[in-house]
Amino acid sequence: MTAPIELFKAWFQAANDTEQLAEAVALATVDATARPSVRMVLLKEVDERGFTFYTNLESRKGQELAENPQAALCFHWKSQKRQIRVEGSVVPVSAAEADRYFATRARDSQIGAWASKQSRPMAGHFEFEAAIARYAAKYAFGTVPRPPFWSGFRLVPDSIEFWEDRKFRLHMRHIYQKDSMGVWGMKEIYP
Repeated sequence: MTAPIELFKAWFQAANDTEQLAEAVALATVDATARPSVRMVLLKEVDERGFTFYTNLESRKGQELAENPQAALCFHWKSQKRQIRVEGSVVPVSAAEADRYFATRARDSQIGAWASKQSRPMAGHFEFEAAIARYAAKYAFGTVPRPPFWSGFRLVPDSIEFWEDRKFRLHMRHIYQKDSMGVWGMKEIYP
C-alpha cells in the first residue's frame, strides 16, 4: 500500500505539470458556534507532519482555528480530473518555520502582511494603500521582520481521501484513515 502522503505528492506533482496554481486549496474551518467557513489558501509545504499554509493570525480563519483547531482541505485539479480531501487537527508552525518562510516572500508581500488588518472592515482602499506606504517607508532599508500576528498552521491529517474521475461515473475513491496507533489504513468507497 502506498502511504497517503507519498500518493499526495505524486498527484500534486502531476497537477503542477498541468494546473496554473496547483497549490491553491480550499480551507474549511468552523467558528466557536459551529458556523462553517471556506476560502482558498496556498499550500506551502507538505511532509509526513502535515500540510502547511500561512496567514494573518487575526484574520477570520486565524481566529476560527484558535477557537476550534480542526479543519479540512480540498484540492481540485480539473485538468487531472482528480480531487483530494484532507481532514484533521491544526497546529501552529514554529516561530523559526514562520520566520524562514516569511523571509522567502517578495518584499511587497512582506510589507502587505504588516499593512493588512485582514478580515476587518476598512473605510476604503485608500486606507490600505496608506498603510502600505507607511510600512514601506518604515522598512525602506534592510530586512522586513515577520509581524507577530502573521504565522502558519499545519493541518495534521487523520483522513485523506483520493477521488479520480472515471468513465460512466465509475470513479475511484480511496480513503486513508489513521487508527488509534497512528497507522494509516486504506479502504475503497463507493463513488
